[in-house]
Amino acid sequence: MSTIAKLKPKHFLWDVEGKIAKIRLDRPERKNPLTFDSYAELRDTFRDLVYAEDVDAAVFLPNGGNFCSGGDVHDIIGPLVKMDMKQLLAFTRMTGDFVKAMLNCGKPIISAVDGVAVGAGAIIAMASDIRIATPEAKTAFLFTRVGLAGCDMGACAILPRIIGQGRAAELLYTGRTMSATEGERWGFYNRLVDAAALEADALDTAARIVSGPTFAHGITKTQLNQEWSMGLDQAIEAEAQAQAICMQTGDFERAYNAFVAKEKPVFEGN
Repeated sequence: MSTIAKLKPKHFLWDVEGKIAKIRLDRPERKNPLTFDSYAELRDTFRDLVYAEDVDAAVFLPNGGNFCSGGDVHDIIGPLVKMDMKQLLAFTRMTGDFVKAMLNCGKPIISAVDGVAVGAGAIIAMASDIRIATPEAKTAFLFTRVGLAGCDMGACAILPRIIGQGRAAELLYTGRTMSATEGERWGFYNRLVDAAALEADALDTAARIVSGPTFAHGITKTQLNQEWSMGLDQAIEAEAQAQAICMQTGDFERAYNAFVAKEKPVFEGN
């Protein structure tokens, strides 16, 4: 195992409090777009998060009233039009690897969305486990607006699972903005909260999660992501094996002993 709490990233803000990593993209004057460097650094961070014993959850937070405006027009889109196919495929695989790293990091991820969350910003929210937004949040999968397909960074696989095939198809074909109320009604957002309460709400949710059996949470995240490609019999067997593993943890025994003693269990993640 390794540690990651003292990470000093160059291309985004990172702060860890109580085993909760707070992440903010840091270009608020441009609504926090992503660059080649921030994509790669975020990908590598979430890959390392798998092995980190000092972070049990991550929370993406807005900065300057906005979440993320997607790939930077000047720093990413401009250079892309000059690349050959090999270079373009390397880029699209890299952005996809960022989503894979989020899905496979073994830690719950919460996105707290305010203002703009479009393009890759909408993807970050989509790839998170829990999404909370303000009533002012504007979410759009803008890829068709720049002449691209809507199938970017796993959108055609993940978004229909969250909001349904027809709704996802509409958003991905048109690139239109999904309002916060639509997002909540469709199940994209777990809930809406006022902007002044957004960060506290997201961090409180993360704190309640990390106070639980964090090893078991990692198993839950793995099963949530893997069982979409399983048949029912295979999924039930996978969950049987996963639960048997969790029954060997100290947290399972601690929960039993606390129940017998009529106390609240204190989990240690092992």
